[in-house]
Amino acid sequence: MNSFDKIKAYLSSYDGPDVHIMEVCGTHTASIAKNGIPAMLSPHIRLISGPGCPVCVTVTDYIDRLIALSQNEKNVICSFGDLLRVPGSESSLSLARADGAHIEMVYSPVQMLDKARRDPDHDYIFAAVGFETTAPVYALLIDEAERLGIPNVKLLTGLKTMPQVIRWVVSSAKSAGETTEREDKSDEGRIDGFLAPGHVCAVTGYGEYEKLAAETGMPFVVSGFTGPQLIASIFRLVQLRGKDTCENLYPEVVSRSGNAPAKSAVKKYFEPCDAAWRGMGIIPMSGLCLRQDYMHRDAGSFGLTGDHAGRGCRCASVLTGKIRPTECPLFGKACTPQNPNGACMVSQEGSCYNWYVGGRTR
Repeated sequence: MNSFDKIKAYLSSYDGPDVHIMEVCGTHTASIAKNGIPAMLSPHIRLISGPGCPVCVTVTDYIDRLIALSQNEKNVICSFGDLLRVPGSESSLSLARADGAHIEMVYSPVQMLDKARRDPDHDYIFAAVGFETTAPVYALLIDEAERLGIPNVKLLTGLKTMPQVIRWVVSSAKSAGETTEREDKSDEGRIDGFLAPGHVCAVTGYGEYEKLAAETGMPFVVSGFTGPQLIASIFRLVQLRGKDTCENLYPEVVSRSGNAPAKSAVKKYFEPCDAAWRGMGIIPMSGLCLRQDYMHRDAGSFGLTGDHAGRGCRCASVLTGKIRPTECPLFGKACTPQNPNGACMVSQEGSCYNWYVGGRTR
């Protein structure tokens, strides 16, 4: 038996203390489902999908504001495809487009440059959602618009950063543990370790996660995205249970300090700000907003507050690990990928979507 087979055998037969592991990267969520990893694990190892899908953590106020902007004849909204189907309080971008609103799907923000240059009578507004991974792309867009003198390229920013929301999730889980009796309550919200976000760490470095490990007393493991990489990372987290350490198992892509040019570009155009998260409210300094010198590129990003999710939607509880997707009363009934009620069922990186298409039961 080779070493990888030994790791799989260990994880499938593990009979030690329960270990609850949260991944905070949507691509990890999708890859875990694609590779059928939950079925390979002992019942004592539970995987939880956290707030790592950028579409899933986008509040309904943001969607409502995009729709309002699209109804102004002067504006054209550009967005990635998965955001189009996220429900706002009353509609979605897809439905608004069907009603004649000016909304276009693009594959890259830089596609807006030629559109805006050829059409100076309209403001082209990109729905800028994402984490530290995509922020450099938006910085490049603004950089090119400034360099080429294209004034009608703007952003509605819904950018998020990982460290502060992880602190929020850990604090929320600890509060739940302090106010409930574990022997009388399920392990609601419990977390014992984190799969750190590989794509984010490629930009920011894993140094920040060393700090988080020390603060929270929990292990963090930076993982790649293949099945074997994820299995190895889960194995390491089980071994590190109870230790305040961070290990990088993705060294071919991730370093401690990260990508210096990308970080510099983001810092030039963006600064930390408070941000609204679905189901979590306003988390201080957990977002990225345009700096004052570039506010002429902002389409009205400030003042977003929260959610007006569909009745019965438990997306917020799913995002923070308090319930499994199947525990939402709408799951697979009033909420499916074809007819999503909440954002977690829209994106292919969403927890509910992956449980639905993958048929997960635990």
